[in-house]
Amino acid sequence: MKDSIKAKLQSLIERHEEVSALLSEAGIISDQNKFRDLSKEYSHLEPIVKAFKEYTQALEDKQAAYEMLNEKDAELVEMAKEELKLANEAIEKLESELQIFLLPRDPNDDANVFLEIRAGTGGDEASIFSGDLFKMYSKYAEQRGWKIEVISASEGEHGGYKEIISRIYGDGVYSQLKFESGAHRVQRVPATESQGRIHTSACTVAVMPEADEVEGIDINPADIKVDTFRASGAGGQHVNKTDSAIRITHIPTGVVVECQDQRSQHKNRAAAMSMLKSKLLQAEIDKQQKEQSDTRKSLVGSGDRSERIRTYNYPQGRVTDHRINLTLYKLDEVMEGSLDSIIQPLILEHQADLLATMSDE
Repeated sequence: MKDSIKAKLQSLIERHEEVSALLSEAGIISDQNKFRDLSKEYSHLEPIVKAFKEYTQALEDKQAAYEMLNEKDAELVEMAKEELKLANEAIEKLESELQIFLLPRDPNDDANVFLEIRAGTGGDEASIFSGDLFKMYSKYAEQRGWKIEVISASEGEHGGYKEIISRIYGDGVYSQLKFESGAHRVQRVPATESQGRIHTSACTVAVMPEADEVEGIDINPADIKVDTFRASGAGGQHVNKTDSAIRITHIPTGVVVECQDQRSQHKNRAAAMSMLKSKLLQAEIDKQQKEQSDTRKSLVGSGDRSERIRTYNYPQGRVTDHRINLTLYKLDEVMEGSLDSIIQPLILEHQADLLATMSDE
């Protein structure tokens, strides 16, 4: 392991001890915000300290095994060889883990998200598939103990949604869903198809970190135009009696957001402002990713919404993620929310990409 990496790890261990001491101070305990922030930092540092202790122990085991190789007893020498092999394997594994811990952390990883699904090419079938994707993400959220609420929805004529925007909140939502943005393609025989022909349709998915959770996004009131209108669709009869729906236009960028699913104009306005901040934050993230991809080729997280990232082929029961050439023949499970078999390889690919960048620097 490089001395520079050891130095970084040592500083993190010292910080872990410092945070541990701070968490027992009365002044910190009485301050909810400080206590929450320090607790979060402590839980982030804890696995690093644990892995480094195991790494140090593995180095000691390796040294002890080397010394045993000089023994005259053949049985002890064989035992030493086996222990040396195990120690080397542990060192290699722990070095990889520790390097991943040292990767630059995405400041948005702990944020809640807005999930936006829009029907693309394919007409009614694209709207139906939008509904299928929303169910898939809803079930995944449920499995992980997250909550999901619909912010805005435009229903398709034959089911599903022309567009649906929801908020998902819980632990580490953005860290798991951030690579879902892009074009999702479906190949199947629509229910309305009498000839049994396979149709291809597409939807776009956008995952945006909730900007209220992240510092640095401020909107000048003079830069927005707010319109009210009568809500329609989901929300029941109550919302249709008043101009409770809100449309906000961000004049400098032309970004428009609408919210009509809350029962009051005040709640719709708050939700729309939160969504607008998130869209502006995501635009900044996309810009940064574009700049990074100009200097290095990143397969995952390019930020390009038009990029086709995944195909769901129903006749073959196949789902393929094109960014990492991953093909799984368990489409039914994926559509029921079993997404970790896709999401985790994407995260690992992203980490490998970052590690390669670190080694080049």
